[in-house]
Amino acid sequence: MTIEGSVLVVNAGSSSLKYQVLDPATDEVIADGLAERIGEATSSIKHWYRGSEVRREVSLPDHRAAIALVVDLFAADGVDVADSGLSAVGHRVVHGGRSFFAPTLITDEVHSEIERISSLAPLHNPANLIGIDAVTALLPDVPAVAVFDTAFFSDLPDEAALYALDSAVADEYAIRRYGFHGTSHEYVSARAAEFLGRDLAEVNQIVLHLGNGASASAVRGGVPVDTTMGMTPLEGLVMGTRTGDIDAGIVFQLARVADMSIQDIDTLFNKRSGLKGLCGENDFRAILERVDAGDEAADRAYRVYLHRLRRYIGAYMIELGRVDAIVFTAGVGENAVPVRADSLAGLENYGIRIDAERNAVRSDEPRVISTDDSAVTVLVVPTNEELAIARAAVAVAGM
Repeated sequence: MTIEGSVLVVNAGSSSLKYQVLDPATDEVIADGLAERIGEATSSIKHWYRGSEVRREVSLPDHRAAIALVVDLFAADGVDVADSGLSAVGHRVVHGGRSFFAPTLITDEVHSEIERISSLAPLHNPANLIGIDAVTALLPDVPAVAVFDTAFFSDLPDEAALYALDSAVADEYAIRRYGFHGTSHEYVSARAAEFLGRDLAEVNQIVLHLGNGASASAVRGGVPVDTTMGMTPLEGLVMGTRTGDIDAGIVFQLARVADMSIQDIDTLFNKRSGLKGLCGENDFRAILERVDAGDEAADRAYRVYLHRLRRYIGAYMIELGRVDAIVFTAGVGENAVPVRADSLAGLENYGIRIDAERNAVRSDEPRVISTDDSAVTVLVVPTNEELAIARAAVAVAGM
């Protein structure tokens, strides 16, 4: 068995390593895996290769150990990763700052620059670099390409990108809206236009990437003009464990009155807030079950989530002027039927009409869930960030 000519896609988080091997010629997924709780007392790994799956509870003290285990699991499948003929490795890197606006071949200089701007994403970029280093040590001769979450939003207009902060301070510390989930928003908006049989340049879309992390974007003719995430992935929609939009004065209040440190507040906003903070749960399936059962806390959390989502849908409708499509994607967007229905309920006067039967259909394929007479087409388009990264890696590596 071989993976020759394929692309390895790596997404290294602070305590996780997600990977996938794809054939860029056919879009076939050959292997897929996830190592979690790296650095903790007990870690886990799930490895899938050509229909065969392995799950283990293991000890993974660091990302190098995780990579070593992945290599061993491939060896058990009959694949020598180090001599497999991979054409490229695509690494997800969360923050490109004002340095990287497109997928980029990783050189020593690029590596150093990603490290330099890591202060913009201290929870993400250092982990991404660990993944880059671990894989490069294994595959030193395979072209490695960084694909940046922020790249798609790098040319946002000033009115969307700039905060009303002292300009000298903002410039000195690179404070502006960067936007995230860009690989997904770019892939989904292009896929939606393709599915509709229309030129991307002619389609105005609102893309709703709703997962544990969530973001929305306004895309005019394939070009993003606004997005909900800001300098960090904390801003915008209510998320699984993140606050989304919050009054900055709350930081001062917690520091003064609760005597909380910056680290305490960072942890509170990023890991103990959002849906989990409101009702103790960030699994959307469980929340919806609790809502159906009449759970008051879950119902309140759901209403807060919807309120924020509908606010941005309305704002982006005004910003775009004409909306041709509203597109749902990612785990919640693709699977949570009530979220799609409730977020667009009562908007018939704006030409948005959901077909309940179409909305209830579950599928891994792009599909229309609006009525035939809806002026705005509402779609569900599954995202595929790994495929997008693989394609970018191949293009940059010149394969």
